[in-house]
Amino acid sequence: MKLGLIINPIAGMGGKVGLKGTDGEEILQQALNLGAVPEANAKTRKALAELLPLKAEIQVYTYPGAMGEDLAKELGFQTTVLGSIGARTKVEDTLAAAQKMLEEPVDLLCFAGGDGTARNVAEVIGTKLPVLGIPAGVKIHSGVFASHPQAAGQLAFKFFSGEEPELVEGEVMDIDEEAFREGTLTARLYGVMRIPAAPEFIQMTKSGGSQAPEREILLGIAERIVEEMEEDPKTFYIIGSGSSLSPIMEILGLPNTLLGIDIVRKQQLIARDVNEQEILELIQGRPAKIVVTVIGNQGYVFGRGNQQISAKVIKKVGPENILIAATRSKINALEGRPLLVDTGDPEVNSLFDGYVRVINTYGSELVAKIKGLGQ
Repeated sequence: MKLGLIINPIAGMGGKVGLKGTDGEEILQQALNLGAVPEANAKTRKALAELLPLKAEIQVYTYPGAMGEDLAKELGFQTTVLGSIGARTKVEDTLAAAQKMLEEPVDLLCFAGGDGTARNVAEVIGTKLPVLGIPAGVKIHSGVFASHPQAAGQLAFKFFSGEEPELVEGEVMDIDEEAFREGTLTARLYGVMRIPAAPEFIQMTKSGGSQAPEREILLGIAERIVEEMEEDPKTFYIIGSGSSLSPIMEILGLPNTLLGIDIVRKQQLIARDVNEQEILELIQGRPAKIVVTVIGNQGYVFGRGNQQISAKVIKKVGPENILIAATRSKINALEGRPLLVDTGDPEVNSLFDGYVRVINTYGSELVAKIKGLGQ
């Protein structure tokens, strides 16, 4: 059985340092200068670990070094290395690797990265091979990714162990990173790829922001949170990303980083568009709360688009000081699926297993199931 493996080693590096992606050499260098570290290898390891019971029967076809060779060999898989790469991987390496997988051809191609990586793979593969994305990037809008790394491995296990599911088309979406950094979310469809049909393992394409009829509800939620700020002037409020939370800053009369993280204290803006390290420095030894919303259709509370609020930040603030705000319609759209937390730290993720209160109007809360992934 032939498993294709492509790891984008730089995927996800921009998240914790607040860069909202790593597309382009200049942004990658900026991420490195800010102390960003690779994320994709660790997430791919979690996926491949699920395939270890089948490693004697699977031949892994991959690219050199950090693009897959090192990890596949370390885990003991029979490994065939294709192509060559330079000191730093580029888009061209992903495109070339995808072409090699097509020529082989492999039975299933797993790739680790974000929406940019999905675009590159789709450009070559299209619907010619079954694929499965291991979520490792900052931007995960596409419907070709498993819901978390272990789910990718579990679904690949089913694929290779005789439970091969039907293949369906998944959308490949991506956004304009430059506009994203300026606070504008512009997503477009770049194509489709064939993925195993398994809704319990695959994340849905991210839905858009709240529509006009819900604006009054969101303003009510924001009023409630602002009133809490007034009663608690010493606390630093870490305001998460997303249009559902922008009314908070609107009521306060403060500029808002729609797709980044801002910090407010005494109803004043303390810092805009902060990264993980800046958050940790600002709240050191001080009371703090985190305000986050839910990603529409996917259910993520942490780990998608707000990686700056990392496991370290959550540990320092404490789960009891986290406010989750979302309209009832957004929760209902999940159709019973739990809210999700994927910080990359199993210990922190486990803190969220069970149920959580969600502020859904000015005067009410609802209780929703929440699950920490990767334990």
